Amino acid sequence: MRLIATDLDGTLLNEKHEISKENADAIQKAKDAGVEIMVATGRSYNAAKKPLDKVGLTCPIICLNGAKIYNKEGQIISTAPLEINSCKSIQHTCQKEGMYFELFTNKGGFSESRDKFLEVMVDIAATANPDIDEETIRSRASERFQEEEIKITNDFEALFNQPDIEVYKILAFSLQEQQLSNVYHQLKTNGQLAITSSGESNLEFNHPDAQKGIALEGFAKQAGIDMKDVMAIGDNYNDVSMLKMAGRGVAMGNANDEIKKLADFTTTSNLDNGVAHAIEEMLSEIQKGK
Repeated sequence: MRLIATDLDGTLLNEKHEISKENADAIQKAKDAGVEIMVATGRSYNAAKKPLDKVGLTCPIICLNGAKIYNKEGQIISTAPLEINSCKSIQHTCQKEGMYFELFTNKGGFSESRDKFLEVMVDIAATANPDIDEETIRSRASERFQEEEIKITNDFEALFNQPDIEVYKILAFSLQEQQLSNVYHQLKTNGQLAITSSGESNLEFNHPDAQKGIALEGFAKQAGIDMKDVMAIGDNYNDVSMLKMAGRGVAMGNANDEIKKLADFTTTSNLDNGVAHAIEEMLSEIQKGK
């Protein structure tokens, strides 16, 4: 393997949204062995960089599911924004169904209500973590809002009409499966959209060219690396394209069975340093001459 691409949330990051010492050490070991490391995430660039900076890791970043790619110096090397008419369709459909949504653009992130965001995120986190007290959940939800630097707007029409606006991803949340299904089925026939998910309670909308696998393949090609020499690690549906396209697709132990079936290997969970285990196993095989 010459290149490893890893997702962040649910993969490289633990429950505290941090990179463990074990994962950081394994990544450094891979780099010392001459393996390129990169991150492929649904997060924005700034939100992706924060946990990396904490452990002193500098690497190329595929962010917003592949809508933007940055080199390790932090320079943009490619973008794939949504069509504005598609953005308007997503906005109207989500609002009609009463779903909270966020836009990630070249001018930052936008939402219509911080309070609505916090209530949605608290409900989602409380459902997923019933043993954690509400104060802790609210604190974590508030941190997430700050990490993504979301601005509030009540006028999406004006935002979309700005001549220099570029929308890279729209993220919609709901705890109601029917809401998610309704929005998905109303928009799935739009040929200008790729619809994925990074969790049971969300939908992610990107341009069809903005997928982790496509972005990873493009980056690898520029670096002169064949996809058979690429390992991709992920846990959710927005990771599927890169898990399929990489020579070695690794699903996290906390991924659902459908994701695991698509991958070549399954490692331990993100709470048990699954990325480190996957890297160590891969390096061990290289040393044995496999």
